Parts: sequence; structure tokens; C-alpha cells
Amino acid sequence: MSDLPPYFMWFPNSYRWSSALLNIISTAPFGGADISEVYQIRRKLEDSDQEDDLAWFNACNEVARKVENNANGFLQNDFKGPAAAMFLRASHYYQMAERFRTPKDEKAIESFTMGISCFHKFVEFGAQRIEIVEVPYEENSLPGYFVPAKASSNKQKSPCVVFFDGLDITKEIQYLRGGISDLISRGISVLIVDGPGTGESIRLRGHHLRHDYEVAGSACIDWLDTRDDIDSERIGIVAISLGGYYAPRCASMDDRFAACIAWGAIWDYHETWKKRIEKSFETSLSVPGHHINWILGVNSLDEALDRLEKFRLDGVVQRMKCPFLIVHGADDEQVPLKDAERLFSASGSKDKVLRVFDSEEGGAQHCQRDYLTLGVYTMWNWFEEKLVRN
Repeated sequence: MSDLPPYFMWFPNSYRWSSALLNIISTAPFGGADISEVYQIRRKLEDSDQEDDLAWFNACNEVARKVENNANGFLQNDFKGPAAAMFLRASHYYQMAERFRTPKDEKAIESFTMGISCFHKFVEFGAQRIEIVEVPYEENSLPGYFVPAKASSNKQKSPCVVFFDGLDITKEIQYLRGGISDLISRGISVLIVDGPGTGESIRLRGHHLRHDYEVAGSACIDWLDTRDDIDSERIGIVAISLGGYYAPRCASMDDRFAACIAWGAIWDYHETWKKRIEKSFETSLSVPGHHINWILGVNSLDEALDRLEKFRLDGVVQRMKCPFLIVHGADDEQVPLKDAERLFSASGSKDKVLRVFDSEEGGAQHCQRDYLTLGVYTMWNWFEEKLVRN
């Protein structure tokens, strides 16, 4: 047997850095990375302490600027397609740089907004039709991208999937991780949204994380109902990582959702963070531990735990009626498989599936970062069955 780990570990002393670099690499099939650019990031970090997040921030930003400069050069010569592809990757590197910089100071926000700017240039100059949208939310709005399904010959209204982030992902990153081009090719439109506590909503608008995520989920359905190109009877929802709490909560509390995917399960998020805090964050985490304080809008871990008391799905998912798919990795180091099994058992859906990926087939790590295409295609196959073929 090989001594190599079953998944990619470029930084053996840092789960966080290794998982982040793997997250970047895994988006290559969807246009999010070039192996040469990723290698440039790795080379810049060769002699760095693997917990030095300033080094990570600088390395990713340097490569992002280089890629953005290449994009601008192509654009000046009216090569819009290659420029759009470069802008998309630059956006990714800028935002992957920013996610480890906490607290979110001026430099962090600058990197984040550069990522948005590059993504908007991708939208402007790329071939993919994408609408930059605002979803009304309480007295404000949630920023998002609407990607329409590829037109069918009979001009019928299309089904749609609402796509939320997780703990530390953004709508721009999620566009890449979600294989959106594959989903729309199946005749399914997508609404990707930075919900409360994520992406632009927390960084630029102050929308903190909330336990009653159905407020955001229902707002998305209300907005989709105003469109004449969406079949309101065929709206699904999916969310990644902590989104394994968001999506089931939304689908359980709003019967208008026709199908739900938890891309990585969550069962009791209070229990999850209580264990992390007790271990002084000496555990597998995708971001610095105090990130949780910031997105909740609190000043201490004790306050954070108080807020997280309501982040439990027991007593909620028993109400779920729509078809439900849970996708989880057998070797997930952030959320144990037993949480997925608890969620599956408790769900009130009569049509439910727990799909577990193991290390032999790939996809056994958190949210299938070690075999992203397999995880994505498996989920979108299921959505096609539930929203298109039924």
C-alpha cells in the first residue's frame, strides 16, 4: 500500500492551508484555477510558517494581481473570451486570499471587493449569461447572481435551484465550486445568493448569521415568483458545508421548496462549536476559530455559543416533506459522518437519500473537495431527476 494520504496534502502541517489549496485546485474543471498559477502560490509559501495567514494572503493576492493584469492585457486587444476566463480565476484567488484574513480590516475588504470586481468583468465579457441581482430581504436586500437555464425549444418555464453558501464561502467562489455550467445545461436555472453571515452580505452590508435562515430562503422564493421564466412549483435548494444547516432548515420551514440537498450535513451546530472551543481550535477547521464571532456579530466565544443554541435541526427537519438528498464524505474531518446519519434519520421526508463517498471512490473529504466533479455531478443528477424528469 502507498504511504501517500488518500487526498491531496500540499501542506502537511496545516489542514486549513491544505484544504484551501485543494479547494482552489478542484475548481479547475469549472474554470476556477490553472495549475501553473496554483503552483506559483505554493512556491511563494515554500518557506512560510504554515500558520502565517499573512503569508497566505500575500501569496494569493500577488498571483491574483498577475492574472488580473493578464486579463486586462487581453481585453485591451479586444480578446474578450480569454480576458473573461482570466478575470474569473483572478476573482477566485483574491477571495481565497481574503478568507483567512481576520479580523476583516481594510486590506481584507479591498481583496474581497477586487474579487467581486473581477467576477463582474467575467460576467460582462464572458459568454455565459449571468444577471447580477438583488433579492429583497426584510428592509434591505441580499446580493446574488441569477444564471438562467439554457433555453429549451418549447420556451417553457424552467425549474430553479436556490444556492446558498456555507460558513466562509462567497457567491463568487460558489459559482466555481458548484459546476453551474453543468446544472444549467440540464435545463435548471440557478440563483446563487450570499445569505446572512456570508460573502458580501456580512462584509459590506452587516447581515449577520441567523438561526432562522428560512427568512432568507423564503425571500428567494418570493423573488423567483416575480419572474416569468421560472416554474414556481419546481424550486429546489442546496447549500454547502454549514449550508447543510441552511438548506434543510429552509426546506422544512417553507413547503414551497420542491427538493433539497444538504451538501455536507449539519445536525447540531452548537455541539460542533462547543467541541471545537473545548479543544482550543486544535482541530480541523477551514477558517480561524474566531471567524464565528464575527459572522454572528458577538464579542466572545461564550456569546457565540449562546447564539448557537438555536442552530439545531432536531425538531425542525421532522417537518420536511420534499425529497431530500444528504451528501457527505466518510472521512470528513470537520463534521463527523454520525451527524449526517442523525439528520437522515430525523428528516420527515418520505423520499430521502444519504449518499456517502468513501476514500476508494474519492469525495470522502469535507464537501467532496478531493473529488469535486464526482460530488457535483451526483447532486445535479439527483436534481435533474426531481426537478426536470418528474
